[in-house]
Amino acid sequence: MGKPLKKVVFLVTGNVNKFNEACLVLDEFGLSTAMLNVETIEIQDDNIENVAQTSAIDAVEKCNLPIIVEDAGLFIDALNGFPGPYSSYVFRTIGLEGILKLMKDINKRSATFNAVVAFHSPEFKSPKCFHGCVKGKITKQMRGSKGFGYDPLFLPNLSKGETFAEMSASEKNQYSHRAKALRAFAEWYVSKFLDI
Repeated sequence: MGKPLKKVVFLVTGNVNKFNEACLVLDEFGLSTAMLNVETIEIQDDNIENVAQTSAIDAVEKCNLPIIVEDAGLFIDALNGFPGPYSSYVFRTIGLEGILKLMKDINKRSATFNAVVAFHSPEFKSPKCFHGCVKGKITKQMRGSKGFGYDPLFLPNLSKGETFAEMSASEKNQYSHRAKALRAFAEWYVSKFLDI
């Protein structure tokens, strides 16, 4: 007799980097991850939880499967939380160089990465959300070639002086906001849906 099949969690994303990180984290809980590339509504909102919930509701309406959606933002204290929920748009428009220009003469460089994982299912009335955050600071120049997004600029407080882009995926998952939110989801999911 072979091993029992792992339970599959469907992650709605078109971002392969995000998918690969999720696979590593959810595998810790004996869960497999499948990527669903479904075009979902992404509202503009000051709250990343609202963004994730709206995308999750839209995804379930389109695919009729239980899914998770993850949304994250980089909140820079000296910029009053900017780019926050608009992080992906800001990354696409001004990029890392633009953030470094905005921070050029700023000494207070503290920042927080926040993530929300929203789980939704056709049987649910509304999505259930799980949060993760990591505090750190913005570096003065880009460092590292791994990871994606703002990783070359973000130095987590608990790291050994490495940005997310200087860490392997498994090292990053020890600290990251996304990994924390995914672990919170996985602990809940395993306790609720799996007989372990």
